[in-house]
Amino acid sequence: MSRVGNNPINIPKGVKLDIKKSSITVKGKNGDLTQEYKPEFDIQKKDNTLVIERPDDTKTSKSLHGLYRKLVINMVDGVTKGFEKTLKISGVGFQANMKGRSLELKLGFSHPVVFTPPEDIKLEIPENLTVKISGADKQKVGEVAARIRSIYPPEPYKGKGIKYEDEHVRRKAGKTVGVE
Repeated sequence: MSRVGNNPINIPKGVKLDIKKSSITVKGKNGDLTQEYKPEFDIQKKDNTLVIERPDDTKTSKSLHGLYRKLVINMVDGVTKGFEKTLKISGVGFQANMKGRSLELKLGFSHPVVFTPPEDIKLEIPENLTVKISGADKQKVGEVAARIRSIYPPEPYKGKGIKYEDEHVRRKAGKTVGVE
Protein backbone atom coordinates (compact mmCIF):
# COMPACT_ATOMS: atom_id res chain seq x y z
CA MET A 1 0.00 0.00 0.00
CA SER A 2 1.43 3.37 -1.01
CA ARG A 3 1.75 5.57 2.03
CA VAL A 4 2.63 8.62 -0.02
CA GLY A 5 -0.15 8.26 -2.59
CA ASN A 6 -2.95 7.87 -0.02
CA ASN A 7 -2.33 11.25 1.62
CA PRO A 8 -4.64 14.04 0.42
CA ILE A 9 -3.18 17.15 -1.22
CA ASN A 10 -4.17 20.51 0.29
CA ILE A 11 -5.03 23.12 -2.34
CA PRO A 12 -4.26 26.71 -1.23
CA LYS A 13 -6.46 29.68 -2.11
CA GLY A 14 -5.84 31.21 -5.51
CA VAL A 15 -5.10 27.86 -7.18
CA LYS A 16 -7.52 26.57 -9.78
CA LEU A 17 -7.64 22.93 -10.90
CA ASP A 18 -8.94 21.56 -14.19
CA ILE A 19 -9.21 17.76 -14.08
CA LYS A 20 -9.84 15.90 -17.32
CA LYS A 21 -9.84 12.17 -18.17
CA SER A 22 -6.04 11.84 -18.49
CA SER A 23 -4.60 15.27 -17.61
CA ILE A 24 -4.67 17.79 -14.80
CA THR A 25 -4.03 21.52 -15.16
CA VAL A 26 -3.07 23.69 -12.20
CA LYS A 27 -3.35 27.49 -12.54
CA GLY A 28 -1.99 30.07 -10.12
CA LYS A 29 -0.19 33.40 -9.88
CA ASN A 30 3.05 32.05 -11.43
CA GLY A 31 1.37 30.53 -14.48
CA ASP A 32 -0.26 27.23 -15.33
CA LEU A 33 1.14 23.70 -15.54
CA THR A 34 -0.32 20.56 -17.11
CA GLN A 35 0.49 16.94 -16.28
CA GLU A 36 -0.65 13.82 -18.13
CA TYR A 37 -1.55 10.72 -16.14
CA LYS A 38 -2.91 7.27 -16.90
CA PRO A 39 -6.72 7.37 -17.26
CA GLU A 40 -7.10 4.36 -14.92
CA PHE A 41 -6.23 6.62 -11.97
CA ASP A 42 -9.05 8.61 -10.42
CA ILE A 43 -8.34 12.19 -9.29
CA GLN A 44 -11.12 13.82 -7.27
CA LYS A 45 -11.37 17.26 -5.71
CA LYS A 46 -13.17 17.44 -2.38
CA ASP A 47 -13.43 20.92 -0.82
CA ASN A 48 -9.82 22.19 -0.64
CA THR A 49 -8.17 18.79 -0.96
CA LEU A 50 -7.30 16.56 -3.89
CA VAL A 51 -7.34 12.76 -3.60
CA ILE A 52 -5.67 10.37 -6.06
CA GLU A 53 -6.97 6.79 -6.13
CA ARG A 54 -5.27 3.91 -7.93
CA PRO A 55 -7.13 1.24 -9.91
CA ASP A 56 -5.52 -1.87 -8.37
CA ASP A 57 -2.68 -3.08 -6.16
CA THR A 58 -0.12 -4.02 -8.82
CA LYS A 59 3.45 -2.90 -8.35
CA THR A 60 3.23 -0.46 -11.28
CA SER A 61 0.04 1.14 -9.98
CA LYS A 62 1.50 1.53 -6.50
CA SER A 63 4.64 3.25 -7.79
CA LEU A 64 2.69 5.55 -10.14
CA HIS A 65 0.27 6.41 -7.32
CA GLY A 66 2.98 8.11 -5.24
CA LEU A 67 4.60 9.61 -8.35
CA TYR A 68 1.42 11.31 -9.56
CA ARG A 69 0.73 12.69 -6.10
CA LYS A 70 4.24 14.17 -5.87
CA LEU A 71 3.99 15.64 -9.38
CA VAL A 72 0.70 17.36 -8.50
CA ILE A 73 2.20 18.73 -5.26
CA ASN A 74 5.17 20.10 -7.23
CA MET A 75 2.75 21.73 -9.67
CA VAL A 76 0.78 23.37 -6.84
CA ASP A 77 4.00 24.59 -5.18
CA GLY A 78 5.30 25.84 -8.53
CA VAL A 79 2.28 27.98 -9.36
CA THR A 80 2.14 29.43 -5.83
CA LYS A 81 5.77 29.81 -4.66
CA GLY A 82 7.92 28.74 -7.61
CA PHE A 83 11.24 26.90 -7.62
CA GLU A 84 14.79 28.17 -7.89
CA LYS A 85 18.34 26.88 -8.16
CA THR A 86 21.57 28.82 -7.76
CA LEU A 87 24.82 28.19 -9.60
CA LYS A 88 28.24 29.50 -8.55
CA ILE A 89 30.99 30.17 -11.10
CA SER A 90 34.60 30.04 -9.96
CA GLY A 91 37.74 30.62 -11.98
CA VAL A 92 40.16 33.43 -12.76
CA GLY A 93 38.74 35.69 -15.46
CA PHE A 94 35.35 33.94 -15.59
CA GLN A 95 32.34 36.23 -16.11
CA ALA A 96 28.57 35.96 -16.36
CA ASN A 97 26.44 38.70 -17.97
CA MET A 98 22.84 39.03 -19.06
CA LYS A 99 22.22 40.02 -22.70
CA GLY A 100 18.47 40.55 -22.80
CA ARG A 101 16.97 37.19 -21.78
CA SER A 102 20.16 35.28 -22.65
CA LEU A 103 23.04 34.44 -20.36
CA GLU A 104 26.52 35.16 -21.71
CA LEU A 105 29.33 33.22 -20.04
CA LYS A 106 33.03 33.91 -20.46
CA LEU A 107 34.73 30.76 -19.20
CA GLY A 108 38.20 30.82 -20.72
CA PHE A 109 37.12 29.41 -24.07
CA SER A 110 38.08 31.18 -27.31
CA HIS A 111 34.53 32.58 -27.51
CA PRO A 112 31.78 33.55 -25.07
CA VAL A 113 29.04 30.94 -24.55
CA VAL A 114 25.48 32.26 -24.92
CA PHE A 115 22.66 30.31 -23.27
CA THR A 116 19.02 31.19 -23.99
CA PRO A 117 16.53 29.69 -21.49
CA PRO A 118 13.01 28.47 -22.33
CA GLU A 119 10.20 31.06 -22.19
CA ASP A 120 8.91 30.18 -18.71
CA ILE A 121 12.34 30.11 -17.02
CA LYS A 122 13.89 33.29 -15.63
CA LEU A 123 17.64 33.82 -15.22
CA GLU A 124 19.21 36.56 -13.12
CA ILE A 125 22.63 37.44 -11.75
CA PRO A 126 22.17 38.75 -8.17
CA GLU A 127 25.90 38.82 -7.41
CA ASN A 128 29.05 38.60 -9.45
CA LEU A 129 29.58 35.00 -10.64
CA THR A 130 26.23 33.77 -9.27
CA VAL A 131 23.38 32.70 -11.55
CA LYS A 132 19.86 32.24 -10.16
CA ILE A 133 17.42 30.10 -12.17
CA SER A 134 13.72 30.33 -11.27
CA GLY A 135 10.41 29.16 -12.65
CA ALA A 136 7.16 27.36 -11.90
CA ASP A 137 8.11 23.94 -13.32
CA LYS A 138 10.53 22.10 -11.02
CA GLN A 139 11.70 19.75 -13.75
CA LYS A 140 12.52 22.57 -16.20
CA VAL A 141 14.37 24.58 -13.54
CA GLY A 142 16.54 21.55 -12.72
CA GLU A 143 17.11 20.77 -16.39
CA VAL A 144 18.21 24.34 -17.23
CA ALA A 145 20.54 24.37 -14.21
CA ALA A 146 22.07 21.06 -15.32
CA ARG A 147 22.53 22.30 -18.91
CA ILE A 148 24.28 25.49 -17.74
CA ARG A 149 26.48 23.46 -15.36
CA SER A 150 27.42 21.05 -18.17
CA ILE A 151 29.05 23.90 -20.14
CA TYR A 152 32.02 23.85 -17.71
CA PRO A 153 31.57 21.30 -14.88
CA PRO A 154 33.71 21.82 -11.78
CA GLU A 155 37.09 20.15 -11.96
CA PRO A 156 38.81 18.70 -8.89
CA TYR A 157 42.36 20.05 -9.34
CA LYS A 158 41.97 23.83 -9.44
CA GLY A 159 38.28 23.99 -8.48
CA LYS A 160 37.33 25.97 -11.60
CA GLY A 161 33.94 25.62 -13.23
CA ILE A 162 30.20 25.98 -12.67
CA LYS A 163 28.72 24.20 -9.65
CA TYR A 164 25.48 24.18 -7.70
CA GLU A 165 25.43 26.47 -4.67
CA ASP A 166 25.26 23.59 -2.18
CA GLU A 167 27.58 21.25 -4.12
CA HIS A 168 30.91 20.29 -2.60
CA VAL A 169 33.71 19.57 -5.06
CA ARG A 170 36.27 17.22 -3.62
CA ARG A 171 39.71 18.59 -4.40
CA LYS A 172 42.59 16.39 -5.50
CA ALA A 173 46.31 16.95 -5.10
CA GLY A 174 48.18 17.55 -8.33
CA LYS A 175 51.26 15.73 -9.47
CA THR A 176 54.39 16.45 -7.49
CA VAL A 177 57.90 16.39 -8.85
CA GLY A 178 60.24 14.23 -6.81
CA VAL A 179 63.56 15.77 -5.79
CA GLU A 180 66.48 13.40 -6.26
